[in-house]
Amino acid sequence: MLGWGRRCRRLKERRSPSELEALWKEDDMAGGEKVRAMVMIMRTSGCCWVRSGGCTMCGYREASLRDVSEEDLRKQLAQALSKYKGEPFVKIYTSGSFLDDNEVPPAVRAEIYSAFSGCARLLFESRPEFITEDSAGEIPGNATVALGLESSDPEVLAAAVHKGFTPDDIRRAGLLLKSRGIGVRTYLLLKTPFMTESMAIRDAVSSAMFADAFSDEISVNPLNVQHGTYVERLWKRGEFRPPWIWTLIEVFRQLSGSVHARLMSSPSGGGSQRGVHNCGSCDRAALDAVERFSFTQDPSDLEVSCQCIAKWKAYMESEDLLGSPADLDRSFENELTLRVL
Repeated sequence: MLGWGRRCRRLKERRSPSELEALWKEDDMAGGEKVRAMVMIMRTSGCCWVRSGGCTMCGYREASLRDVSEEDLRKQLAQALSKYKGEPFVKIYTSGSFLDDNEVPPAVRAEIYSAFSGCARLLFESRPEFITEDSAGEIPGNATVALGLESSDPEVLAAAVHKGFTPDDIRRAGLLLKSRGIGVRTYLLLKTPFMTESMAIRDAVSSAMFADAFSDEISVNPLNVQHGTYVERLWKRGEFRPPWIWTLIEVFRQLSGSVHARLMSSPSGGGSQRGVHNCGSCDRAALDAVERFSFTQDPSDLEVSCQCIAKWKAYMESEDLLGSPADLDRSFENELTLRVL
């Protein structure tokens, strides 16, 4: 029987490099209005940072392939254009940086810019090292560049996330983009490894304050446990719990009215054990509240309640007393199981 790693490689090799990884439609904001957006995930050669170990929480390397040619990328663009129905917002994601010439060659980038020149907003992601005077000068005026800051704490970025750059690197890139009239969406990671819920709230709030100076939008992304990552190993051992939805809501409550950037969140895996979740019975209502707030910015839209709020508060107190970010619920369950056995 093939080993798991070898089986994954075989499955990846069967995927066509000339086909998109995924494409779907969703709602977002453009020109101050709620609009439909087309989202496309391209298969590329992958993130350059993976060769240095990658980030602790990122499993997107599975969307990359070793040999993707310019012609393959053009075929992916053609596939996307066949599904494009004039949505005002187009989002393009790769497993790395759209501005990395080795991942998306300049000629292909130019074709993509041209293909979506008529849309109100074009969004893509990049690491800060690829945002230079030259590359910024080529970015069209309808573009928004997403920057993965994750945390404004240098130690968190280095030790917990292994991001490979500093908060100052992101600030430099963000300010350069803003000086060129290019939109900036900054991603923050809610609850990195080794953080308690209380620590996660404080880190997200301070990080948003830091990012506000160069951001049009701040997207607070609760950590989602992805396959094949360091975070997944911690999670499987009960040493990490994805954040509570109440934690995300508390971050928005504290930030509302304190930053100029639009606050938003569209959690991956929300309501599952691998994603941001509460007790289960209130997860949908709490996530709906987060979605409403992301569009309206009205803190009254965050008003939602459940009996598990008391448990969340007790959970945070217990973490602080124990000084541990371990998944306390699972730890208690395992202890009870051992006692029964």
